[in-house]
Amino acid sequence: MEFKIAFIGFGTVGQGLCEILLEKKAYLAQKYSFQYRVMAISDLLKGSVYDPQGLDLSRVLDLVRKGKKLDEYTGGITGWDSLRTIRETDSNVIVEVTYTDVKTGEPAITHVKTALSLGKHVVSTNKGPVIRQGVELETLATAHSVWYGFEGVVLAGTPSLNLARYCLAGTRIQGFKGILNGTTNYILTRMEEGMPYDEALQKAQKLGYAEADPTGDVEGWDAVGKVVILTKMVLGKHINWEDVKRKGITRITKKEIQKAKAEGKRWKLIGQAMIQPDGTVKAQVAPQKLQVHDPLAGVSEAINALTYYTDELGPVTIVGPGAGRHETGFALLIDLLNLNSTLQKTSS
Repeated sequence: MEFKIAFIGFGTVGQGLCEILLEKKAYLAQKYSFQYRVMAISDLLKGSVYDPQGLDLSRVLDLVRKGKKLDEYTGGITGWDSLRTIRETDSNVIVEVTYTDVKTGEPAITHVKTALSLGKHVVSTNKGPVIRQGVELETLATAHSVWYGFEGVVLAGTPSLNLARYCLAGTRIQGFKGILNGTTNYILTRMEEGMPYDEALQKAQKLGYAEADPTGDVEGWDAVGKVVILTKMVLGKHINWEDVKRKGITRITKKEIQKAKAEGKRWKLIGQAMIQPDGTVKAQVAPQKLQVHDPLAGVSEAINALTYYTDELGPVTIVGPGAGRHETGFALLIDLLNLNSTLQKTSS
């Protein structure tokens, strides 16, 4: 099968995937028999373009890097909005990477539902749809015999969901505990070195780890969303935002950091959920002082880590980057290659 891809949204993550696809085109074809054409791109700010013969990705990326609109791409059909691009282009895979309100899930939920209902596969790094309607969207995909992939919504390209779904298949996962936000981990690392909170935050912003408004990271909201996703999609338990107790890192003082260090401990913002004996789930996001021998305590900088608690293996921990242009773009590639492998098996 040739993947005819339409990008809905073309910010950092979408461009990162395109760069990977260009760089590894021959390798992907040789090793995985992965063939693709990018048919269309629609972005609210950058414009849109569609070419039934396939777009020249080098030209597209050159336009964007020069700050030009996609509408300036010569030889393509321009001016289509996201829904028209999903409905009317000759695409069979939608890469949904728009800017989306994580609490409402829009506009990504509408994009995903539209594509799946039309029999088009979807891969996405948008947390909102999975938080709000992850199970329902997977059911919709199954009903239309298509794929909905969202590996990148928790730890970007570090395969947290696939680890649970495939590599830990057959175990019962009773809970998880992790560093789910790289920005706060970076700030706490700098504070342990003696840097004040405000200065550490400013440095994180300068490096692009934190937004101009860092509330979502430092107050724990980003981690709460990921706890909801993991609880629903891995533990199989339904919870909402309000079911997760939340406390950020803004009140941790330099004195507390140094005291923990003297005790042989480290502060980390931890997101976790555990299935209780009565079947309910206890979930929270909060700073914790971890013993240095805890696998999560040794994870520093803007790195994420996640420990699953299983019945057969005990705790299993995965560590890796949780953000970044190519790192998150790679998560989309993981989903595309999993889709490719699945289709190859069903057609043989």
